[in-house]
Amino acid sequence: MKRGIHPEYRPVVYRDRAADFAFLTRSTATSDQTIEWTDGNTYPVIDVQVSSASHPFWTGRQRLVDSAGRVERFRARYARHGAQRPR
Repeated sequence: MKRGIHPEYRPVVYRDRAADFAFLTRSTATSDQTIEWTDGNTYPVIDVQVSSASHPFWTGRQRLVDSAGRVERFRARYARHGAQRPR
């Protein structure tokens, strides 16, 4: 690795305020805000809108989508083309 051309790689806290969740990792991201972590050290903090603690896929709180209307539109659209199922 060439010296002086890469950003600094250091510990950073990512915080999801919506889920009241934060985690410490290493990153090249920068921030003017800081937070005191549980180990007593101060780290830069990056606020994120979605994390594994608040994303519907990871929490199991997914929204139900009306797929029946979409399936019917798909079938109607491709029925005109005479597409047949493979045997």
